[in-house]
Amino acid sequence: MTFPDTRRAVVRPSPVFVAVLAVAIGGGVLAWRAEPKSTAASVGVFLLVVAGWVVSVCVHEFGHAFVAWRHGDRDVAARGYLTLNPLKYSHPLLSIGLPVLFIALGGIGLPGGAVYLRTDLLPPRAARRIALAGPAVNAITAVALLTVIRVFGDAATHPVFWWGLSFLAFLQVMATVLNVVPIPGLDGYAALEPSLSPRTRRSLDQFKGLGMLALIALLFVPSVNRVFFDAVYALFELSGVPGVWAQYGNYLMRFWL
Repeated sequence: MTFPDTRRAVVRPSPVFVAVLAVAIGGGVLAWRAEPKSTAASVGVFLLVVAGWVVSVCVHEFGHAFVAWRHGDRDVAARGYLTLNPLKYSHPLLSIGLPVLFIALGGIGLPGGAVYLRTDLLPPRAARRIALAGPAVNAITAVALLTVIRVFGDAATHPVFWWGLSFLAFLQVMATVLNVVPIPGLDGYAALEPSLSPRTRRSLDQFKGLGMLALIALLFVPSVNRVFFDAVYALFELSGVPGVWAQYGNYLMRFWL
C-alpha cells in the first residue's frame, strides 16, 4: 500500500547530519591539498573516511526507513528516521560508535545503524524491499565513488585525496557484502525472514541481538578474515581502481600506528 507523495514534508535532513557531511567535505578538502607524508594528510583522510562512513550509515538507515514509509509505516517519520539524524537510532553508541571504532582500529566496515521498523505488519514482498534497501544504498554509494575515482583519480595529482576516497569506497563494498550475510540481526537475514515458517522465525529471534557479535568473532578468525578480505578486494578491483589505493588510504587514516 502506498500513500500520496508528501516526501518534502517528512524528509528533512537534520543539522546533525549536515554537520557530519560538512566534516567529511572538510576532510576531503584537507586531503586534496595535503602532501602524502604530512600530518595534514592523515588528519584529512581520517575526517574524510570516518565522517564519510557516518554519512553512509545515515543514508543506509534512511533507505530502510524511506521504503518502509512508502509502504505505509508512518511511525518512521514520528521517530525521526527520515531526518538522517544518527542520534535517532535505537542505540546510537552501538550503531555509530562501534563501527567507527572498528574502522579506526582494523579497517573493518561493520554494518551500522539500527532503526525500529514494523515489517511484521507488512506483506513479505514489502518487508524484503525494506531489508534490501540499506545494502542497496551501500552498493550504489560504492559504485558512485569508484566511478568517480576510476574516471578522475590520478595518483600523480592529489594522491592523498584519491587514496582516502578509495578506502571509503572499499568500506562501502565491504558493508554491502556484510549486510547481505544471512545472520539473524543483519539485513540479509531480514530479507529471508518472511519466507521462513513462524516456528523457525520464533526460534531465531533470540539470536538477533547476537548477530553482530557472531560476525565480529568470525572476522577475527585468521582463515575467515583472509578469505573475506581477498573477496572484498576482488570485488573492489573489478572497478579498475587499484586495491593498493584503498590500502594507502587505510594506512593514512590510522596515523597512530
